[in-house]
Amino acid sequence: MSFETLLIDVKERILYITINRESKMNALNGATLTELQAALSAAFQNPDVGGIIITGAGPKAFVAGADISEFAVGDAAAGGELARHGQEVIFDAIENGNKPVIAAINGFALGGGLELAMACHIRVASDNAKMGLPEVTLGLIPGYGGTQRLPRLVGTGKALEMIMTADMITAEEASRYGLVNHVVALENLLPKAEEIMNRILLRAPLAVASAIKAVNAGQKDGVNGFEVEIAEFARCIL
Repeated sequence: MSFETLLIDVKERILYITINRESKMNALNGATLTELQAALSAAFQNPDVGGIIITGAGPKAFVAGADISEFAVGDAAAGGELARHGQEVIFDAIENGNKPVIAAINGFALGGGLELAMACHIRVASDNAKMGLPEVTLGLIPGYGGTQRLPRLVGTGKALEMIMTADMITAEEASRYGLVNHVVALENLLPKAEEIMNRILLRAPLAVASAIKAVNAGQKDGVNGFEVEIAEFARCIL
């Protein structure tokens, strides 16, 4: 499949997805979301792909938010459906996928861009990266899981401060708050993400998928994470 807004490459069982809208700071538009869904769905089903690294084109931005001009939906019902669709087929799909996904954050990760990074299992940031959820400056709130995933990563108080002030934080601050796993120089960003992914790929794929499922279960209301862990443990033994 050919893509207009993504660059796709596979090397040594790692699928690289580069959001390729550099002139727009890699902002998410309708086409990008549709292509992301297709690329991720294919990757999760491809036995030759062991893990996925997502990054943005150029040195300035991972994803600097959504392309607001394309998201005028007219009424609350349509807006809700837009958020629900994106959350379920892309952001939840990443979080609950059967393969590890690493975000290589190469610059600004704002709004939907930070939400995309937070849906990934591991986040590595370049030292020039800045992150934030600026939606309240537009009279909105995050709509792709930001109000749910950010508190899990940084705690409720810090999450509310970031969301309500719309302030950006640096990569170093993000590391201190637990929002990113590692901060490296820009030229070392992909090598660091690859280093982590290659260590994961040395492990049993079924066990990795079970670990993702069990850890995620503990974050879901009405789900007994311990029971999911037990079931996945048993499944690995079979």
